[in-house]
Amino acid sequence: MTRCIALLAILVGAAACGSSPGDRALTGGAIGAGTGAVIGSTTVVGTVPGAVVGGVVGAGVGVVTTPVAWVMD
Repeated sequence: MTRCIALLAILVGAAACGSSPGDRALTGGAIGAGTGAVIGSTTVVGTVPGAVVGGVVGAGVGVVTTPVAWVMD
């Protein structure tokens, strides 16, 4: 349980990193891989396949999402 809390803290800390699509793909991939590994370790999928799927999905989401640019007048 302690490892899950520590992993969650690291992932939340890295969630706001990156403003370019490349940076967002890297951080999204890292967050997705970590999350996939945790979910995969608790299911029959396994840790490594969970991390691979999570990393690919996280990187894809990081690329296609853009930060909101608020224009202050």
